[in-house]
Amino acid sequence: MSEVILRALAVVAADDRVVARVTNAARAHSPEVARLPEAENRRHIATLLAEGIAHLERGDAHEEGEFTAAQALGADRAAQGVSIGGLLRGVHAGRTELIRASVELARGTDADDATILDFIVDLDHYVGAVERHIISGYHTAELQLSRTARDLNTQVLRRLLVPDGDFPDAAELGRAGLRPAEHYHCVVSDVTDPGRARALEARLQPFGGVYGLVEGRLAGLAQQPPSWSDEDEVQLVVAPATALTALREIYPMCVRALAVAATGVHRLTDLAGETALAAYPALAATLAAELMRPLDEKSGFHQEIAATALCYLDHGRRLTATATALHIHANTVRYRLDRLAELTEIDLSETPHTGRSNVLTTLHTWWALRTWLAGATAC
Repeated sequence: MSEVILRALAVVAADDRVVARVTNAARAHSPEVARLPEAENRRHIATLLAEGIAHLERGDAHEEGEFTAAQALGADRAAQGVSIGGLLRGVHAGRTELIRASVELARGTDADDATILDFIVDLDHYVGAVERHIISGYHTAELQLSRTARDLNTQVLRRLLVPDGDFPDAAELGRAGLRPAEHYHCVVSDVTDPGRARALEARLQPFGGVYGLVEGRLAGLAQQPPSWSDEDEVQLVVAPATALTALREIYPMCVRALAVAATGVHRLTDLAGETALAAYPALAATLAAELMRPLDEKSGFHQEIAATALCYLDHGRRLTATATALHIHANTVRYRLDRLAELTEIDLSETPHTGRSNVLTTLHTWWALRTWLAGATAC
């Protein structure tokens, strides 16, 4: 293969935009793949591309060489409960998009049409070999999983949480160690890697219940609400104890709450406000644009007074607590709030004269300040 084409392929493998194109194509054509966290899809595709360029640079025969990433992709999708049909729809769509991106880049080189055609044929043969190894990894993992009681428990868990298919009967629940009359805490994490999932599952076992990969994330039903004091990089959302028949409504709430949760263990009810508000980003932007219109996002002073107001609301409208948190004098806090009131219609005095509910006014103000600051700091 010509050096020009190899350099073009190296650019393809390292281009985040190509990874995004292939990822989006796979997710668009396979609803099952789209249910997985996008970062999980990107991780596998980036690894496959890096492995592919190394393979082609070495000039390995297409059925030889290293296919570890392809085998791992198939195995992970089997463990995550993606059907072979759903997996292949995503793989085929990604394959088409990768070849399209490669052709576009190759045409930008000084290679002639015959060389580009040879390159595309060679690339297509290699990607076909990758696809076969993905399928092989999937079936190998599927066979191993089908032999374990743990996989049967995971299947029951998925049918309890995801509104697809029939609800498990009493015998199936019993085999999974679940009792129909009891209430369980739905637990959802941000962990998608099967290796990390097994480690987290072992950590959750003392709280009782059943755990497994659901839509790509480690989730489960705990008899006691999980909690630990040490900090780690795991996000864990825990719902109140719920009847098994209500879990299909609770589980999606926990998934949405992950988007606003920091690292650590969080109760779903503690994240209720942020989760509800995060569901309407367009409304948040509209509110921020209306209330914060006189402010300039690029102005350091305007960002400062907005951040002070948000801190003031987060600390229960207490001047001293706000000043302590910001390491400034209480009079400085008061001055910044006054300046915000002069520039906008935001009045954070103790007795604002809005003619509306003070609770709703505070909510709208907090949401607008938070949204505007997020946009301002991104500029």
